[in-house]
Amino acid sequence: MGQSSISIRVDDALKKNFDSLCEQVGLTTTAAFTVFMKAAVRERRIPFELKADTHEATKAKALASFYNMRRCAEAAGLNDMTLDEINAEIRAYREGK
Repeated sequence: MGQSSISIRVDDALKKNFDSLCEQVGLTTTAAFTVFMKAAVRERRIPFELKADTHEATKAKALASFYNMRRCAEAAGLNDMTLDEINAEIRAYREGK
């Protein structure tokens, strides 16, 4: 199957924002347009909505994960570590110990 090029003109800021959005959802701009075009042809309509989490949603998910890890550590009987202990473990890991 041959390849074709599509050239479109868009505002610089729009392109930059779209490229950023594509990166956030794990796609290149070309891949995003290809996915869109295949779905549109298959479904014969504008087919879907892709959206990235807002900063607040990402922060909420990260905080929920942190609290879940904390509960797991407590359930396993692991004690809290001081900042000095955490830094010592990081240093040891970086030094390959």
